[in-house]
Amino acid sequence: MIECKNITKIYYSGDSKTAAVENASFTIRDGEFVAITGPSGSGKSTLMHILGCLDKSTKGEYILDGKNISDLSDDELAAIRREKIGFVFQSSNLLPRATVLRNVELPLVYAGVPRTEREKAARGALRHAAFSEKFLNHRSNELSGGMMQRVAIARALVNSPSLILADEPTGNLDTKTGEAVINTFKELHEKQGRTIVLITHEPYVAEKAERIIHIKDGKIIL
Repeated sequence: MIECKNITKIYYSGDSKTAAVENASFTIRDGEFVAITGPSGSGKSTLMHILGCLDKSTKGEYILDGKNISDLSDDELAAIRREKIGFVFQSSNLLPRATVLRNVELPLVYAGVPRTEREKAARGALRHAAFSEKFLNHRSNELSGGMMQRVAIARALVNSPSLILADEPTGNLDTKTGEAVINTFKELHEKQGRTIVLITHEPYVAEKAERIIHIKDGKIIL
């Protein structure tokens, strides 16, 4: 699924340069649930942006589903994000006045999928995200934090991506609610074989994953 070969990301400011990620090499198998963890400023979010095709590495190769994407154009990267990757962020980024169903359907609206197919896919994704049907027509601003994250997970699932990237998805939640959300990821992995990469600085969250990749000062710690 994922192969990173000596990934390096350098930021320049005047005559100075900072390596946010340095010579990172690792693989993630298809269907694996992996946590990438490290302290604040360790480079994990930078790495997530590269894995999610939101940014490019300065050096090295990133191979996703057998395709080297290191030198693709912005339009090609956008197509990969749309077709292959589902994102879940710390903030759910839902439209506050839109219903749950509408929020989950949005990626399919942009893809030009007919309305009947969109609704069917959205309902299925919400079931997989363990979201109760009785709240489907509620607006997102009427939901609790944990429910909003389940909607965000469903939105990430709705176009059947090969990879789900979750960046600090429990960061705004209390411990109990955070554990419920992480258990949703575990079920998606165990029951559906989803490939999930979870970015977190919380040890108890990372321990829920099948494998942990540690990063510190931009370097992978083995």
